[in-house]
Amino acid sequence: MRRIMIILVILAGWPLLALAGEADVVKASATKSGETWRFDVTVAHADTGWDHYADKWDVMAPDGTVLGTRVLLHPHETEQPFTRSLSGVKIPADIREVTLRAHDKVHGYGGKTITVKLGE
Repeated sequence: MRRIMIILVILAGWPLLALAGEADVVKASATKSGETWRFDVTVAHADTGWDHYADKWDVMAPDGTVLGTRVLLHPHETEQPFTRSLSGVKIPADIREVTLRAHDKVHGYGGKTITVKLGE
């Protein structure tokens, strides 16, 4: 009986976890500052608390190499969408565009991404 109760509790909470969906990048910009880049990235995610929130976003080269990561330290339940910045990102000179992707604690990666052309 105890095992059935545990399963029912888990199943009852599952729809709440699924409601938040994946974290989406909805806006991004890149600004060169000397030899490095600053990225301003807007993420949308229906954060539901500490167990399910957008917890980081990445700057990726065309080959998938992660060039920089902005860790998000807390849920943004009342601030949606939200924008955070990352400065000091080194981008090799031969890279002309990067992709920004977001991550959440339940779904991982998989939401909408944005590709930004550098120098435009």
